[in-house]
Amino acid sequence: MKESYITFFRRFWIVLIIGFIVYNFIFPETFSRENIAENIQAFGNYGLAVFFFCHLIRGFVMLPSTALIFAGVYLFPNDLFLVLLLSVIGIVISSMIVYYFSDKLGFAKLFDKNTKTTNMVKEKLSGKYGPLFIMFWAFFPFVPTDLICYTAGAMKINPVTFAISLFIGELILCSIYVYGSTYFI
Repeated sequence: MKESYITFFRRFWIVLIIGFIVYNFIFPETFSRENIAENIQAFGNYGLAVFFFCHLIRGFVMLPSTALIFAGVYLFPNDLFLVLLLSVIGIVISSMIVYYFSDKLGFAKLFDKNTKTTNMVKEKLSGKYGPLFIMFWAFFPFVPTDLICYTAGAMKINPVTFAISLFIGELILCSIYVYGSTYFI
C-alpha cells in the first residue's frame, strides 16, 4: 500500500515538473522578472515573505531562481543584502528538500546502471574534488542547479558537504546577480 502512494507521488511530481517546463516554454512571460515582481508586489508588506516562500517552492518545479532574484532586486532595491540572503537561503533549503526527495522519487535507480556516464558522474561527485564540482555546477548559470540536487540526493552524497558546496556556489552567483543587476535595473 505504501509503495502505491510513493508511485503516485513520484508520477504526480514528474507530471508537475513537465507541466511547468512546458508552460514556461509556451508562456515565458508568466515567469518574467516584471510579472513575478507584480505578483509579489500585490502582497504589500508581506512581499519579502512571499519572495522567500517562492524561493522555497521553486525547486519542486525546477523553476530557475534567476528571474525571481531579478524580481527581488527590482522590488526591493534598498534591501539588496536581504534579497541576497533570502535568495541564497531559500535556494539552499529548496535544494536540500529536492536532495532528500530525489531518492523517494526513484532517481537512485538511474545510477544503479554501470554505464560510462553514470560512472563519470559518480566519480566527479564522490571524488576528492566533488565539493568543487558541486560548487561550480551551482555557480554556472546555464545548467539547472536542481539537476545536481536530484543527482547528489540519488547518489547519497554527504548532505553537509553538498549543502556547503551548494551554498558557496549559489552565494557567488546570486551576489553577481543581485549587485550586478543594479547597474541594469
